[in-house]
Amino acid sequence: MKSRRIDFDGLAAFYRPLELLAFGRDLERARFCFINELRDCRRILVLGEGDGRFLARLVRTVPGAWIHCVDSSPAMQELAISRISGTGAEGRVTFEQADMLSGSLDPGTYDAVVTLFFLDCFTPEQVAAVVARVRQGLRGCARWLFADFALPRRGILRLRARIWLKVLYLFFGWSTSMAVRSLPPSEDILMKSGFRRVATRDFQWGLVRSAVFVLPDCGIAPPHCEPLPVER
Repeated sequence: MKSRRIDFDGLAAFYRPLELLAFGRDLERARFCFINELRDCRRILVLGEGDGRFLARLVRTVPGAWIHCVDSSPAMQELAISRISGTGAEGRVTFEQADMLSGSLDPGTYDAVVTLFFLDCFTPEQVAAVVARVRQGLRGCARWLFADFALPRRGILRLRARIWLKVLYLFFGWSTSMAVRSLPPSEDILMKSGFRRVATRDFQWGLVRSAVFVLPDCGIAPPHCEPLPVER
């Protein structure tokens, strides 16, 4: 599937300040909310990691895991590498610059996948393609950690979310050449692909959502969203 390259390199140095200005620390809280659900995972795939804030927390939370980070932005990847430099985790983290719309994964490799504010960059058809590729790379009772923007069901909060999403898509379209202009139904696509949602937590009055999905045969207890301190 051919796609127009989304270029986040120009935003890399300013991404966190812009995020804090717009949403405070709620996007960070959404990223870290369910991270403890990965404590027993050993091979973790992280797609579109960005500037490495989640990765820095992950290598401490799951000290025995092998982590594979895939991102299309060299500048974002450099920031992520710098965040774990000197932590002793470098040997168990691999970085790959790639586009998940055309890449493939070895079957049955990972027991967890993480997509944090990543799937919203794609059309519904592209999200379905990413989910299909990722699923073939998962094994056993795999978990999918998800955080992204969302639309509340009704009322003034839905209107507020629509306005914010319009602004965000216009900004990222201008600054990164992203062609997508509306939020894909990523959670619905995950569930139609066979994943079961076992936990959610909303932030920003429903504009931001963190969730955990599992494959159908997983019999895990409902995860608990930890009020973790924010990475500085």
